[in-house]
Amino acid sequence: MYLNLTCPIINNMNKKKIINDPVYGFIRIPYEIVFDLLEHPYFQRLRRIKQLGLSSYVYPGAVHTRFHHAMGAMHLMTQATEVLRSKHIDIDPTEAEAVTIAILLHDIGHGPFSHALEHSLVSQLSHEDLSVLFMERLNSHFKGRLSLAISIFQADYPKPYLHELVSSQLDMDRMDYLNRDSFFSGVDEGAIGFERIIKMLDVRDNHIVVEHKGIYSVEQFLIARRLMYWQVYLHKTVVAAEAMLVKLLQRAKELAKQGQQLFASPALQLFLSNDFTLADFIAQPNLLDQFALLDDTDIEVATKVWQQHPDKVLSFLARGLSSRQLLKIEMDAQPIDEQKITEHRNRIINSMHLTEHEANYLVFTDSTSNSAYSYKGTQINIAFKNGTTQKITEASDYLNIAALAMPVTKYYVCFPK
Repeated sequence: MYLNLTCPIINNMNKKKIINDPVYGFIRIPYEIVFDLLEHPYFQRLRRIKQLGLSSYVYPGAVHTRFHHAMGAMHLMTQATEVLRSKHIDIDPTEAEAVTIAILLHDIGHGPFSHALEHSLVSQLSHEDLSVLFMERLNSHFKGRLSLAISIFQADYPKPYLHELVSSQLDMDRMDYLNRDSFFSGVDEGAIGFERIIKMLDVRDNHIVVEHKGIYSVEQFLIARRLMYWQVYLHKTVVAAEAMLVKLLQRAKELAKQGQQLFASPALQLFLSNDFTLADFIAQPNLLDQFALLDDTDIEVATKVWQQHPDKVLSFLARGLSSRQLLKIEMDAQPIDEQKITEHRNRIINSMHLTEHEANYLVFTDSTSNSAYSYKGTQINIAFKNGTTQKITEASDYLNIAALAMPVTKYYVCFPK
């Protein structure tokens, strides 16, 4: 039996609400349909999904949610469209509403703990795939009123600058998460001059540009992004914790497929026991509603109970995550020496009486990489008064900007202390 997650559209009330946001102060809900989308169970679920996964293990204040982020990105989008329309950029009221809906729903497909478990519960779908499925379902519910928003989100609309406001190297998504994650983590280096960047936005040749007066704010934005990745998102303790969470779910899925009894909510049990594809979600509409029942609490409660499970690997990982007794992690600029990995694995096999297969859940190596800027796809372009534009890497006199486009890769090994 499946739950009905549809929500009635509320009429005959004031939907232009004001919300007090800790980052931006008072923000307004700009359109009545936005209020209706906020009220829908699909969107309310984002209140129960942390924006930064397990980063709170390092930064205790980083417990804000995808709901907070979506609201903040929506607020920045209303500012951006107002600025562009004041500069006589062709954005009609219908398009302004649609691009606001697109940014509001851009993360609606995230599963529990956001990126940490993106390929664990539903391994063959990205959160963007799921976001589109949710948008299409909502579009049916709202009788086609989201069609333009979906077209903008998928970059199918003939005004590419609208999509770039939603997804590009200088979009409202990145601007909000840098500001918000900096605020809640307490890492001041992530704060950016978002107001100045938005005021400097313009459009040339159908693409978003930044007026030359805003170049230093863009430089600071890129530097802040690099600092936030290595200081917060990819902090080595966060990497270790989230790797443990992934291993925990992988072990749980393995045991579930073997027919072992595992405590789990019905929705979690469904996704532990099956590997669904995009084709499955399209053929079985109920799967999306079951996915919509998943959030951080499903994983947290299961993890707490799995501490007592007879499987040594599952219980070890569950206890470690529940009590923050994390695997030790060592990072290096070079791939980890295989002999070191073997030594750690043999030690765990002998001390915990595990098979080599089981030990691979507790001793493993991987890598993580990031570049603050990318030469691929749409570039950040700077517009000059003479009508010319240049890529930020060419226009900037800050030599390190080009270096920020170089990916930095770090290799790591995790093992019990």
